Amino acid sequence: MATTLTDSQKPFSLDPYHVSDVFGFILPAPLTELPPYYQPWMDIAQHVTELIYSHTLRSHILKMPLLNTRFLESHRELRLAHLALSVMTMGYVWQEGENDTVKILPRNLAVPYWKVSQRLGLPPILTHADAVLANWKKRDPHGNLELLVTLPGGDSVRGFFMVTLLVELAAVPAIKSIPLVINGVQCGDAETVTRALEEISQAMEGMTDALKLMHAYVKPDVFYGIIRIYLSGWKDNSSMPAGLVYEGIQAEPMEYSGGSAAQSSLLHCFDELLGVKHEENCGAFLTRMRNYMPSSHKHLIQDISLQPSLRGFVQQEASELLTAAFQLCVTKLMALRSYHINVVSCFITIPAARARQLRRQGNSSQEETVSRAPTALEETGTGGSGIMSFLKTVRDRTRDVSLPLDNRAMQKSTNGAQPQNTQYTTHQTHLQSNTF
Repeated sequence: MATTLTDSQKPFSLDPYHVSDVFGFILPAPLTELPPYYQPWMDIAQHVTELIYSHTLRSHILKMPLLNTRFLESHRELRLAHLALSVMTMGYVWQEGENDTVKILPRNLAVPYWKVSQRLGLPPILTHADAVLANWKKRDPHGNLELLVTLPGGDSVRGFFMVTLLVELAAVPAIKSIPLVINGVQCGDAETVTRALEEISQAMEGMTDALKLMHAYVKPDVFYGIIRIYLSGWKDNSSMPAGLVYEGIQAEPMEYSGGSAAQSSLLHCFDELLGVKHEENCGAFLTRMRNYMPSSHKHLIQDISLQPSLRGFVQQEASELLTAAFQLCVTKLMALRSYHINVVSCFITIPAARARQLRRQGNSSQEETVSRAPTALEETGTGGSGIMSFLKTVRDRTRDVSLPLDNRAMQKSTNGAQPQNTQYTTHQTHLQSNTF
């Protein structure tokens, strides 16, 4: 029987966490320019790719003035500054590949980068929050999208970041439904919880559909042979075993993980909502990845974990439709994670095997892009995890929260979930028409 919230039980809301009803975790309307004082940053950041290819990025950065960060006032200014400084840093470190990395990030880049990072609560390295959530603009009034800054990889790097952005966009209805689930559990409103869970499962399916676009817009050999190194960090990376010194910050080197899908807040929210518990090593890595998220998004994940157990509520209610809606969410989350494994196999495991074969044969003429890929990342993700074993373990732990289910109830729940994510569908159309 449903009840109302008491005065001491305020309704759970997304408002305190800077989550948009339209864009979810994506930064709405990112700035495209910084104040004129910071033009030296933008002049380099917007040409990082060309400067890397000409092997002159490091020399340009060394000539860059040391700028004061106090003139950055708004959150959007700070996010664009962090994005610009991040792509410069990744290019500076990896300009010559894994065999000629640097040990010191120069003061004129390291000091402002550190200060901007401290103000945002982000680490001084390129993160998912930078490269995906804050790295987009409308190319025209029709909603076609473009990157603000880019890295080597041509159309494939653009496709990689844009498809990942569409996965985030597809999740928006699910994010908006999380408060409905939490408040419904607190009030004992099984009907509201059921409807919200059906919306979440539909959005998860949309996320999987968006992820499938990766095959159309990213070439595996380009991702593995060119793009991947520029997403790599200096923690758990044999190319930079000592880390990186941020000159002017401290004399000892620091270690930071590279970009990872685990830095997206989406699956962390779903795991906490559904009660998915991860094994010690996987759980420690996922927890560490939360430090690479905007602080407000990290706090949302933590606060979801403190709410009454959804799974316990479903078991207590013993409603076939509610149980079916919960189980459908688990099934769709498992399907999403299984498809991510498929993507990793296509874009990392298979190219890595081919690269090893070419090196053994001493022949790189036919597949030069794959054969020149960094060897240090063959067994790990750019975030530093043992990628396939990690992903399979995380998927298997998702299965553990499954509940027994009547097949007829599951069919009713599946039929009742109707797609409402028209915003994702619109942007998917732009992708399919090759216009983004």
